[in-house]
Amino acid sequence: MSAPFTLADLERIIAARAAADAGSSYTRSLLDKGVAKCAQKLGEEAVETVIAALSAPDEALIAESADLLYHLLVVLAARGVTLSEVEAELARRTGQSGLAEKAARKPD
Repeated sequence: MSAPFTLADLERIIAARAAADAGSSYTRSLLDKGVAKCAQKLGEEAVETVIAALSAPDEALIAESADLLYHLLVVLAARGVTLSEVEAELARRTGQSGLAEKAARKPD
């Protein structure tokens, strides 16, 4: 039995594809367009995921969620932020309730 696929696996795949030629790697071509384009794609996938959550079968929601996670990790890579940094922030937040965490944030 193989180990389950993880977001860390996806992060490694994105890093490998980022090192490839743009002609053979969608990831590389997206990164070459800059953070703004990567973020735009993330936003598009977020909207598609919301739409799928509201009106599509589970299979569509699953597929859109996979696209969303991929594009999130591409944005993180474009900014030089690692998944482990995000995981550390999530771990930090689990020590308190979501309401307490939100109340402690600095106002915009």
